[in-house]
Parts: sequence; structure tokens; C-alpha cells
Amino acid sequence: MEFFNNHTKLFRTAFFFFAGLTLLVAILPAINNQQINKALPNAAVMSDDAIKGKQVFIANGCVACHTQQVRNVDMDRTWGSRPSIAADYAAIKRTDVWRNTATLMGTERTGPDLTDVGNRQPSIDWNLVHLYNPRAVVKESIMPAYPWMFTLKQHLEKGDVVVTVPKEFLGGKEGKLVASPEALQLVAYLQSLKQTPLPDGTPSPEFLYKRKQATAAGTAAPTLDGAAIYTANCQSCHQANGEGLPGAFPPLKGSPVVTGDNLELYIGIIMNGYDARAEYGVMPAVGTNANLTAAEITALINHERSSWGNSAKPVNEADVKKLMDFVKLRSPK
Repeated sequence: MEFFNNHTKLFRTAFFFFAGLTLLVAILPAINNQQINKALPNAAVMSDDAIKGKQVFIANGCVACHTQQVRNVDMDRTWGSRPSIAADYAAIKRTDVWRNTATLMGTERTGPDLTDVGNRQPSIDWNLVHLYNPRAVVKESIMPAYPWMFTLKQHLEKGDVVVTVPKEFLGGKEGKLVASPEALQLVAYLQSLKQTPLPDGTPSPEFLYKRKQATAAGTAAPTLDGAAIYTANCQSCHQANGEGLPGAFPPLKGSPVVTGDNLELYIGIIMNGYDARAEYGVMPAVGTNANLTAAEITALINHERSSWGNSAKPVNEADVKKLMDFVKLRSPK
């Protein structure tokens, strides 16, 4: 009983017990994980601007609403091409000696997951407009605006990056909206968030609990929903009404590309992106980035050709497949 009455021995024993337990349960396994988990061999190194943008991301609490983890359940398929694995985070280091917020995996999805957002939405023009006021491109968005990262200027200076925003979001003020270095760094960080492909021959983890669509015996497979594909991949820029944003993203309503007969040009834009008109932002390679199939692109094109007053004749999957293979061969490497 003398041991329990001697507070020095009691507290010293308790201290060494918990210190040893911490070493055994937490520290040694963490060191072991660092030694056996390596980044994927083709993982890209973040640029200096992206590293600074990560600090802006942390400072503004973006992790409170956005995760960076694609779970292995089918409902997460929209956020990445595969479930996340330990190697995706192996090259990420501590913020500093005091803070361990490096992975930013998050626990809540008030906003969409950002694991592969650099592929889903690589457009710097869209990201800057969205950062200034999310409602300018996504009317239903609940994300807060970050106008303090932008300056309204009457006279532009060399190196200024102008952001085209609809006038109603400028509060009646005149001038050119210019992105601050912090805004550009944050966008650089977002653009760097891309899932690294697994090395050739490495099996990709499967998504679990896949949703199955039952079809009656003798009936055709269900038709793909072109409107849903448009909403997921195109609506954020071209808008639900197909009218785009003046000066930022072109309209699809009444577009000669959409309603015309040059299907090769149309599919080439979807698969390889488009940067031929200075008055609009650069369109990313949506079809390639999202790995859209010929059937999905066919459904998407037919939706666009028959919506918002457009009345062009539908296209068939066989023609789309041939042209997809052709434009891939012509795409820049």
C-alpha cells in the first residue's frame, strides 16, 4: 500500500506507463508508416505558387467544407477515377513543426470533394469567377464569396489578371476586376489537386456497393441521361439555361457549333478543349478529363442539340465513336 500513498512514485509510474504506451501505440506505428508508404512514382511535385496556395486554403478554413478523400463506395465515383490510397498522401509533409494539417482530408462535405478537382475543373477563368462570387457561376451555391482577394481597378498594370464577372455582381461599380496574388495562388493549389494514375499493371481498388439498374428481360439497356451528364460536366460554365456567362463562357443556346453539321469540330472541342476566342475563358478537355465514353458523349451532344430552343438532328453513337478515335489521334501530346 505504500506505493499508492507515495504520490511521487504513483505519478512517475503513471507518466512512464502512458509515455511507453504512446510510443508503442502511436509514435512507432507512425514512423513505420512513413517508411513503408511512398508516393506514387509519377506523382507531380507542387509548384511554389501551389504550396503558397495551400496555406491560403488552410488560412481560410476551406477544409471545414471540402474533403480530399475519395472513399471506396460507389457514391464517391464522381469525385475521382478510383478510391484514395495511402500513397496519395505519402509525399505530403507537416505544415510546420507545430501544425499537422498537411493532408487536409476533411470530415465533412458541405461542398464537393476536391481530390481530383484539378482535372474536373482546371479552368483558371472559372475558378477565379467562382472564388470572387460562387453565385455568378452556380446560382444555388452556398459557398461564401471571397471578394477581398480581388481589386477593382480603373487602370490596369503589367501582369494584372483580369477576371470577367457579370456586372450585377460588381454592385454597380465600374472598372476591371483584378485577381490578387493570394487568389492566383489558391487557384494554383486547386489546379494541382489531381489523382495520380496508378503505375501500369497495378490493380485499382474497386468502388463498393455499386448501384445496379434492373432491366426487364428482353428490353434494351436504359438510355443515358444527357441532361445529368451536362449538369455534372458542363453546367457550371455554360449554365443551366445554356446561355453561358457574357464575356466569360460562351452560350450553347443557338451556337452554330452545337447545332451545325461539323461533328468532328464539336467532338474535338469536348475531348481536347478549346482556346480559339480571346473574349472567352479557355475550355478544358472535359471529355478526356472526365473519361466520358462514346455513349455518354452521344447523350450529352443530343441533349445540347435539343435543348434551350436548339433543334438539330440527333447523332448516333457509332459516328461519335469513330470521331472520338480520330480527334484523339490529332490531339496535342
